[in-house]
Amino acid sequence: MQVLKYRFQRWRWYRILHLVYSEWRARYRGLPAWKAIFADELPRWQSQIPFSKSSDRRILIASGTGGHLPSLTMEGLFGVALTQRNASVDFLLCDGVLPACMMCEINWYGDVEAFTRTGPRDRCGQCHSPAAHMLDDAGMNHLRLSEQVSEQERNHSKHFAATLTRDRIIGFSLDGVPIGEHALAGALRFYARGKLDDGEPATSVLRRYFESALLTFYATRNLLGNGKYRVVVLNHGIYVPQGVVAETARSMGVRVVTWHPAYRRQCFIFSHDETYHHSLMKEPPSEWENMNWGIEQKQQIEAYLKSRWEGKGDWIRFHRSPQYSTEAIEQETGVDFSKPAIGLLTNVVWDAQLHYPANAFRNMVDWLNKTIGYFAHRPDIQLLIRVHPAEITGTLPSRQPAIDEIHKAFPVLPSNVFVIPPDSRLSTYVAMSKCNAALIYGTKMGVELSATGLPVIVAGEAWVRGKGITMDASCEEDYFQLLDALPLSKGLDDATRERALKYAYHFFFRRMIPLNCVRERPGWPPFRISINDPADLQPGRDLGLDIICQGILEGTSFVFPSEMTR
Repeated sequence: MQVLKYRFQRWRWYRILHLVYSEWRARYRGLPAWKAIFADELPRWQSQIPFSKSSDRRILIASGTGGHLPSLTMEGLFGVALTQRNASVDFLLCDGVLPACMMCEINWYGDVEAFTRTGPRDRCGQCHSPAAHMLDDAGMNHLRLSEQVSEQERNHSKHFAATLTRDRIIGFSLDGVPIGEHALAGALRFYARGKLDDGEPATSVLRRYFESALLTFYATRNLLGNGKYRVVVLNHGIYVPQGVVAETARSMGVRVVTWHPAYRRQCFIFSHDETYHHSLMKEPPSEWENMNWGIEQKQQIEAYLKSRWEGKGDWIRFHRSPQYSTEAIEQETGVDFSKPAIGLLTNVVWDAQLHYPANAFRNMVDWLNKTIGYFAHRPDIQLLIRVHPAEITGTLPSRQPAIDEIHKAFPVLPSNVFVIPPDSRLSTYVAMSKCNAALIYGTKMGVELSATGLPVIVAGEAWVRGKGITMDASCEEDYFQLLDALPLSKGLDDATRERALKYAYHFFFRRMIPLNCVRERPGWPPFRISINDPADLQPGRDLGLDIICQGILEGTSFVFPSEMTR
């Protein structure tokens, strides 16, 4: 008996030390410590998972890149929550088989020629292993991407990527899946540029992403071909591998759910079937026109929009301690607000370079330079350009600055064109509030500016397009006709501004779903799971999580009824 007691104590202390180590390891990596969260409930939890495997509610969470810690943090949460709702969940992780992916950035590979020879092998172990350990701790099953492709498919992908011409790679589709488009988006993201340089090594980088896209296509087709999964869940829904997984799943009739962190703190955006970049553009006004709308909701959105001047309620923000002085804007830029001025807001050039049929111009740089050229012949009005601060402060700083593109086309700017550079502390909101109208390509600021009553002209894929709020150009001729009418005699009328506020409320408070179980944290990832017990993830505990899980399982709308919960 004494021996058994000693062994029990030793086992107990071993288990405690193991849990402490597991929690330390997870926190060191920035990932949730699921063993510590489950604690004494772990055996019961693990015994429930095989039961859920018999369910027909089968879900594939295609994380792909395990080293993207924000995604693994949230997708681990979704996996546990879905399993508690009697779903069968598998994770798909790359285990080093892809020769390039979204974890590859030029900041890590300054020697691009070396990268084209060896790829990301130095990082693959650091990417896959921590993710696999975290999922093991949570009792989640994970699949290796390498095991989903045959040797023949590997050899074909490698040979095809090495021999196809660059132009054919970019335009290549397979079974209706635009493999080349996602390969190009991946390569542009690698370089943080909106256009690839000619020649080597850019072509070799593109070939690596094309080979990866092919491998991802074959792996996804093989994995989904037996009808095992009802839905695929993944972050972003663009780039490599996630974009190819999403496109392939859709082509096979498998439902797709994409997600992304939202601007508001503790909030996330979910979309059915496509990346939120597309879904928010296509979302019909009927989604929000008939919602409950009154003075309380109006005050709530106006207060939040004012808070965005400093980003107090957000965890995605690009500049701190902005300078609000109108005089400072005039002194730094040379603009004279006593005369008519038109604001122009850029995007980050490389970001989300996908095909949008609504664009009036080939790309943002084309739009920017042609707009400056137009104003060169309109000395009666000024153009004030605000370059996006994320060119410098974003997660992946741009290597194709908008200012460089402007200087290439206009070594000497027209005397009535002024620029606020990305590193300036001048407040974008104050600058635009002094303008007669705003010109945008794809920025979210169109939602905010129209809600203040400022007229907005849209030339690209902005989410506010098509909502009955802005002036939308479908081609260059439309755009320049809209510019010919500037300056405008007045701002938005009361009815249109009210509609803009209503859409802003829907965008920021209904499409952005709050999760009580997520908290902001310093460092990377920027948020953590905050629960005291796994029961906190069960149905009925967190309305936002319930809406997300129901949307994944049943295909219902990812809309949080904020107007009904206050």
